Amino acid sequence: MTSPTGEAAYGTGRDHGHIDLVTVRRDSTAPTGETTVVRLLSLLPAHWACAPRSVGPDRIALRIALSRTVDDGTVRRAVARALADRALDGWAQEP
Repeated sequence: MTSPTGEAAYGTGRDHGHIDLVTVRRDSTAPTGETTVVRLLSLLPAHWACAPRSVGPDRIALRIALSRTVDDGTVRRAVARALADRALDGWAQEP
């Protein structure tokens, strides 16, 4: 997909791929995935192109676009920081 200016989707100028990350509920008393995915996405940088690939009660799979300035390490660190928020207690990132 391209923008009206001919840039690749997400404004990167070219496709840098994506990363798929999975988070899982480790505590049965934590909110389910349907609630958690909204909270998780709201804690990630707003300019990132990301979307849930699948959401279940105990598992969330996210796809996040990579760019020149956003590599898989950057994404993993940001998701780890988001999961450290108290609102996401009981959820963890799969390796």
